[in-house]
Amino acid sequence: MTQNAAPSSSDAPDTRLEQLRKWLRSHGERYGLDLATLVPASADASFRRYFRLTGTTGEGTAATTLIAVDAPPPEKCREFVQVAGLLETAGVHVPRVLESDFEAGFMLVTDLGTEPYLRAFNDGNARPLMRDALDTLIRWQLASREDVLPPFDEAFLRREMELMPEWFVGRHLGREVDDAMRGVLDRTFALLVASARAQPQVFMLRDFMPRNLMVAQPNPGVIDFQDAVYGPITYDVASLLRDAFLSWDEAFELDCFAYYWERAKKAGLPVDADFGEFYRQLEWMGLQRHIKILGLFCRIYYRDGKSHYLPDLPRFIGYARKVAERYRPLGPFAKLLDELEGRADEVGYTF
Repeated sequence: MTQNAAPSSSDAPDTRLEQLRKWLRSHGERYGLDLATLVPASADASFRRYFRLTGTTGEGTAATTLIAVDAPPPEKCREFVQVAGLLETAGVHVPRVLESDFEAGFMLVTDLGTEPYLRAFNDGNARPLMRDALDTLIRWQLASREDVLPPFDEAFLRREMELMPEWFVGRHLGREVDDAMRGVLDRTFALLVASARAQPQVFMLRDFMPRNLMVAQPNPGVIDFQDAVYGPITYDVASLLRDAFLSWDEAFELDCFAYYWERAKKAGLPVDADFGEFYRQLEWMGLQRHIKILGLFCRIYYRDGKSHYLPDLPRFIGYARKVAERYRPLGPFAKLLDELEGRADEVGYTF
């Protein structure tokens, strides 16, 4: 794969940080904020940033740590507050929003701690942590109602997948999307869209994955949910187990998928009654996400100058190939992936 140079970073003063400090000072007395303790907590693939500082939750409570969020418009502060309310009502542990300024793009929220699932997993706790997450997901899905969150509709699904030919194939690999390749992509995208749209539609977080789940009491704490939509029931299960930053062996995946399927059925969620069909739906839904992420991670690098996502591209190519090879209708897409990686001669494909 060829990798062009990433955009250079700017040396301009951090005016957003100074604006955030000023906004925090305006709430300093009520929450006992100590701005001298303000330090970066994390950043993500968007332009949002998170800072941790000492303060209280108001009402004369004991000192603790809080999270200051810098989410410059059009980042989704308003949506964060809305979805936080929906999640809390559903019995999900989420940050409590103490203050917000939608126009400026600032929020002050409670801190769910410093131990994400991604760093907490070990041989002894993976199963109980995942089961806590899946039980939480079921509570969230049970709260689903139509016309509350944006629909994850056909246009949305296709727009996401088109990131792959534009940014992964065109920009990252430097390849032209010719008529033959376009035909394979179009037929694959049509299959995945039809599968997704045929599934029961529920509340869907879109980024329900180990880096966005915090080990907390009650467990887990859920963060980074402002992009929630109304979409296919298998999406969040797939994103939890087939993650950008770690992979599980198939036996553990199947154990988790079966646990979710049994618990969801018992709770009254409309999962397919046949586990084999549920598993196919889940795999095809995961493939849609993997196709998107191949393009998204390249866009984050070339457009936004964030290089730390690129090393995980092979993981998603592996996910995508494994699913595409398993199902005959997706075979042409598996061959395309091999051709893009120069493996066609090795495995005897012609494209």
